Amino acid sequence: MALELAVVSGKGGTGKTSITAAFAQLVGKTVIVDCDVDAANLHLVLPHRRFKCAPFKSGKKARILGAQCDGCGQCLEYCRFEAIVPPKFLANGSTEAYRIDELSCEGCGACVRQCPQSAIELNPIVSGDWFLSDTTSGPFVHAQLGIAQGNSGRLVSKLRNEARQLASARGLELILIDGPPGVGCPVIASITGASFVMVVAEPSMSSMHDLRRLLELIRHFDIPAGVCVNKSDINVEVTVQIERLARAWEATVLGRVPFDPAVTEAQIAGNDITHWHRSAAAESIRQIWRRTSLLLEASPGRNSGREFKTINKATLEK
Repeated sequence: MALELAVVSGKGGTGKTSITAAFAQLVGKTVIVDCDVDAANLHLVLPHRRFKCAPFKSGKKARILGAQCDGCGQCLEYCRFEAIVPPKFLANGSTEAYRIDELSCEGCGACVRQCPQSAIELNPIVSGDWFLSDTTSGPFVHAQLGIAQGNSGRLVSKLRNEARQLASARGLELILIDGPPGVGCPVIASITGASFVMVVAEPSMSSMHDLRRLLELIRHFDIPAGVCVNKSDINVEVTVQIERLARAWEATVLGRVPFDPAVTEAQIAGNDITHWHRSAAAESIRQIWRRTSLLLEASPGRNSGREFKTINKATLEK
């Protein structure tokens, strides 16, 4: 079974996707997964060639069958989301049929159960698309969730299952996950069952606040964790506080990445920093990857977070 490294952040904008893209180039061959499906952007800095596209169906919406509807209005009475649009009288004296407002419909099915004429049905909806692509570092699993579509946690689980199948089929030993920010359902779906979680923070008070919440979540699932600070030199005092916080939550401090304009230059060129040119940020990311890979080897998905705590210091001192 392949190891799974999830790269997440307590808040958006910390640079976790840039670091994930750099890791993908440093690993060699791996399965890469962009689980930040609500705002996917790993594909922007990871050159890839798509070879599969499939719809993601999740949830249902009601639809009134006009030929069977007798206009009794019971559905209007029972819909708590006000998704049933009553008929309007037209200028020619006729009336429109009842219809469903798709934006308001939650697919609960109350109208279906209450309709005496069986004139309403629930139909699956396409919430987005998921893709399989090839990169120089290995297969890439990613997706695009539709505007205002939910069930992103379910889509994340779908992507991770596809990644595991690819890793097994191609004999790859690592799955690299670019997770979403925050502590919500998509994050939980991204880290559950991971071998190691790396948290990327930035030296700001808001980032430190959200980091604390994320570390609490990771501890709840008893997953080994490490923290790196991106743009660490823009506020060294807060960087030190973040590292102190990480240790208090028994997370390994993996290192610091200094602010470097070369990162932005590489992104504009559609590339990751390790393939751009030598820079302070690139060298720091390489060092962080070396430390992270050692921790992955020491915790091959079989050690709990408590067991891992007793071995990670010795591993890094080798």
